[in-house]
Amino acid sequence: MKPTVRPPIPAHIAKKARRIRLLALDVDGVLTDGRIVLDDLKGHSKSFDVHDGLGLVLFARSGLKTAIITAERSQVVTRRARAMKIAWVAQYARNKRKAYDRLKVHFQLLDEDICFIGDDLLDLPVLKRVGLSVATANAVPEAHQIADYITHKPGGRGAVREVVEMILKTQGRWVGLVEELLEA
Repeated sequence: MKPTVRPPIPAHIAKKARRIRLLALDVDGVLTDGRIVLDDLKGHSKSFDVHDGLGLVLFARSGLKTAIITAERSQVVTRRARAMKIAWVAQYARNKRKAYDRLKVHFQLLDEDICFIGDDLLDLPVLKRVGLSVATANAVPEAHQIADYITHKPGGRGAVREVVEMILKTQGRWVGLVEELLEA
């Protein structure tokens, strides 16, 4: 099987990606495939992509920040965020625009400094404001309509890693991170 070759990043997207200092994410449908598995013990589980996780760790290692803004509340998300070196987490954020405003104040950033990856209607207010808006391949049509970039991969299946690599490569940080791993 031949590896997938992605087309070059359009110049207007690369220009926006070079400015990014923080990557913010929704969880369900972005970091996961959107399914929630319920059990008889009133618990639930989510499935995360390991490539997305390493991408977020490398993003943090590069000196950039990461954040989660999710409408749900889950200990699974808390645990996974800690493992992925997520700097800021807003759970049960039914109004994601308000959570986004708190995020900007916390990190003292402008809209242009932030990339947000979303997939559903609750993400639209943030997608409209950030410097680089990204919708996953499996996102609702409304998110696709306003996003600057639509991932080739779906949420929970490498979409986050795709965006992380795009930003880090555009900023000239990717090669150094890979070399660090080779030397480890």
